Amino acid sequence: MDCILATVPTGGTFWDWVGFLIEEYGLILLKGCGWTILLAVAGTLVGCILGFLCGFIQTIEVISTDSYFKKITVWLLKVISTVYVEVFRGTPMMVQAMVIFYGLPMLGITIDAIPCGFLVVSINTGAYMAESVRGGIDSVDVGQVEAGKAIGLKHFGIMRYIVMPQALRNIMPQVGNQLVINIKDTSVLNVISVSELFFAGKTAASVYYKYFESFFIVAVIYLIMTIVVSKIIRKVEKKMDGNSNYQLEPVAKQEE
Repeated sequence: MDCILATVPTGGTFWDWVGFLIEEYGLILLKGCGWTILLAVAGTLVGCILGFLCGFIQTIEVISTDSYFKKITVWLLKVISTVYVEVFRGTPMMVQAMVIFYGLPMLGITIDAIPCGFLVVSINTGAYMAESVRGGIDSVDVGQVEAGKAIGLKHFGIMRYIVMPQALRNIMPQVGNQLVINIKDTSVLNVISVSELFFAGKTAASVYYKYFESFFIVAVIYLIMTIVVSKIIRKVEKKMDGNSNYQLEPVAKQEE
């Protein structure tokens, strides 16, 4: 401890303290950055799957000739999907983390902080993505759905081959936006002691009481991560759009 205190820039400038904190807590901050990225990316991927599942459920049609079993099942799934979306869109992620982390042990389910954080990010993302997916599905021309029915495709086939590929491209900006939001919102998981970036910065700040310097470093790291992720998402969107420079192949003339 004495050797650490000897290196403290007593009376140093702002940049002296920034350099000192990076040197002393750089590895801890990098580890926190890694957990932030992992939780945000994995949570967004799982959340998108949940969102697509909820969106798919909401598009299932029930007609009068269907069996009562199908009607009740679809109705029940839609009610569960709606309740899930409303509950997790209507409550803060911080509160969700506290309720799940401290509530599950009361049900006999023990869960560590990081798995709990992953669960919270995933289900929260799924609730928001469900509405984005529904909007993406609605954006697909209804004529294409009718064409799918005309060639004999069932609902699942229409969703898989016609609607979902187009809906995915339409909601890619929302997916990228949600990923950026999740990178920042993982900071609320520090309330259940998840060792993400904000938690690492708070640890460094509490030792030397240099809160401004510590969270300045944290803010810069968050900014770098969100800019890089935004650039990657834009490249993915352009890749999905395909090449804008193309030529139509001439139709070969049939030999007479």
